[in-house]
Amino acid sequence: MHVMLVHIHVKSEHVDEFIVATRANHEGSIREPGNLRFDVLRASDDPTRLLLYEAYADAAAAAAHRETPHYLAWRAAVADWFAEPRFGVPWEAIAIGPASGPGADALS
Repeated sequence: MHVMLVHIHVKSEHVDEFIVATRANHEGSIREPGNLRFDVLRASDDPTRLLLYEAYADAAAAAAHRETPHYLAWRAAVADWFAEPRFGVPWEAIAIGPASGPGADALS
């Protein structure tokens, strides 16, 4: 399993449109082969701070995500809306809840 937490800080004037674009990316991402989870979270104390929790069956599925039309459209749309560069931190899954999505069978 490949898990990435992507930390995002959005310019305050772009938060609403960033969320709209990110929801579209989320909808496409959860339909990808190998996708187990794609959660979009926002800090309760700062609406400009978001976190993407991305879980894929393997690194190849995660790499394929970055070539999809919905991801490329998202990346182009939000490029100028970041208050600072986004960054991803890879994590190793130790104990997680039940997987969902098209790639969930990969864990069985």
